[in-house]
Amino acid sequence: MTRKNSTLLKAGIVAAVAVLIVAGTAFKLAATDDNSLADAPTFTVEQGPLTIGISESGTIKARDQEIIKSQVEGTTTILWVIPEGSHVQKGDMLVELDASTLNDRRIDQQTVTQNAETAFIAARETLAVGRNQAQADVELAQLTLDFARLDLEKYTASKGEYETQRTEAEASIRLAQEELLRAEEKLKWSKKLAAEKYISSTELQTDELAWNKATLNVKLAQNRLELLNEFTYKRQLAQLNSDVSQAEMALERIRRSSAAKVIQLEAELRATESKLQREKTRLAKIEDQIQKAVIKAPAAGMVVYATSAKGSWRGNQAPLEEGQTVYERTELIYLPTSDSVKAEIKVHESSMEKVKVGLPVVVTVDALQGKTFMGRVAKIALLPDAASMWMNPDLKIYATEIFLDGDSTGLRTGMSCRAEIIVDRYDNVTFIPVQAVVRIGKQPTVYVRQGNKFVDRQVVIGLDNNRMVHIKSGLQPGEVVLLTPPLAAAEVRQAEKAEDLDLPDRPPVPDGPPNGGNLGSGSQQGGDSTRPSQSSGASGPDGERPARSPNAPGSGNTSRPRQTTEGAGQSAETRRSN
Repeated sequence: MTRKNSTLLKAGIVAAVAVLIVAGTAFKLAATDDNSLADAPTFTVEQGPLTIGISESGTIKARDQEIIKSQVEGTTTILWVIPEGSHVQKGDMLVELDASTLNDRRIDQQTVTQNAETAFIAARETLAVGRNQAQADVELAQLTLDFARLDLEKYTASKGEYETQRTEAEASIRLAQEELLRAEEKLKWSKKLAAEKYISSTELQTDELAWNKATLNVKLAQNRLELLNEFTYKRQLAQLNSDVSQAEMALERIRRSSAAKVIQLEAELRATESKLQREKTRLAKIEDQIQKAVIKAPAAGMVVYATSAKGSWRGNQAPLEEGQTVYERTELIYLPTSDSVKAEIKVHESSMEKVKVGLPVVVTVDALQGKTFMGRVAKIALLPDAASMWMNPDLKIYATEIFLDGDSTGLRTGMSCRAEIIVDRYDNVTFIPVQAVVRIGKQPTVYVRQGNKFVDRQVVIGLDNNRMVHIKSGLQPGEVVLLTPPLAAAEVRQAEKAEDLDLPDRPPVPDGPPNGGNLGSGSQQGGDSTRPSQSSGASGPDGERPARSPNAPGSGNTSRPRQTTEGAGQSAETRRSN
């Protein structure tokens, strides 16, 4: 048989199998008679308050805490450790590590450091006199240069001496001109009065003398300004520039001569200083390591061993105790520093679209029965928890921190708790169990009783709390819906809508438990069906997220396997019962 004929044979076999599957499905749908749904569970559409929440277990921890680590290099042994649960104050000793080897190294290093310091002092004193004199000469020359530059700047600045002198000269000219103008006006009137014999000739002469004096004052002021601009300014500017230049050259000469005197002594000093610094650094490091061998509390709080807080999954760590060997940066103790507490929970990835920072949370603690604590979602991890992924690569959960408000009396680090994140609350809405919703043609659909039969009807759904789903439109309170819609009908009606399902007359089946009761008994009835789920992050109508399946993580319902599909902005889950 040729390769081409073999390929055609395989294709024919696949086509035949597909025909048999389709025929079997059609036969199954056709075989769903009235009696097959006679005992199917139903639910009466409810209207009332509905809370949308996500419930997860977690652990109580301190909100603010100090993490005490071993800072001693290499490995060391615990000589003493404070009992777990002790309340300590700032400065109290928590852990004492073995530092005997470090003490021996410190004694040897102290001797080496003292020898290096002696050699450095000898070189430094030899250099001191020559360097001191050279520094004094350079500083004096630098000071002379700075004064010369300041004098030049003071004379040439926008508000300096030259500008001041010129302003004074210009002001003198303006004042002299004003005096001349007044003297000229007065002389003019005096001449008129003298012609009319109102004043004497002596008074007229006095006014003429004053006018002549004012004229001379104007000329003198103008001459002083011209002298300042043409001679005084140029001479003073040249003198100041020369002073700056001479000071710069003098400073350069002194610097070079001083550097030549001390360069040899500096080379010897640098060598001894470098050696001394190396030895001092080694000694300081040993001293610091010895101090770190005694770990003290940085703040007041209650002692919690790191091995107790982490659990046993991290490499099967042994409990913290005396004689145990620890490595550098090993976490030893967690020390809560405030009364504020938080709850740490793990939220499954299917619920991440619902959980937002700031949502209210109701927390209950197993050890404190009958007492609840209010809080809020404070932080959601950006990446899945690495420990859970290591144990189960298919499990993606995100660490979420919940800050508790108000009085936290009785709460202790490590207590088990359960947190219910309140996504939304409705005062009066229509709702049905999530398993009553199936997708037909990518639209949420329910089967509603009409007389003796169930008729499919499209609905608009909102959020769900893993048990009940909010029905925005399409149903009225009091209507009866089928809890186990047939999956075969949903599959066939993807292309063409099937006929309504007729039911024989039968006594009414009691409705499912209202307000989100246990619907597990109904989940085992009927044929195959699809259910809305929150596994997809898409939003439903009016911006709300779709209903979540009871099989989603945290729901506790594992009666049927789930298959996630997408369509019309919603997610769906396919369940199959036996």
